[in-house]
Amino acid sequence: MDAADASLVVLSELYPKAKLLTIDARHFGIYRRRENEALPLIAP
Repeated sequence: MDAADASLVVLSELYPKAKLLTIDARHFGIYRRRENEALPLIAP
């Protein structure tokens, strides 16, 4: 995880209703929020 990825995970925790738009779903599919909750992704 680099700094950019970590900042997106933190923002996802701060704004739980927001979704993360990415073209790299495999990469972000392994990251989790607190409580082991998957990130809400929008991916093609």
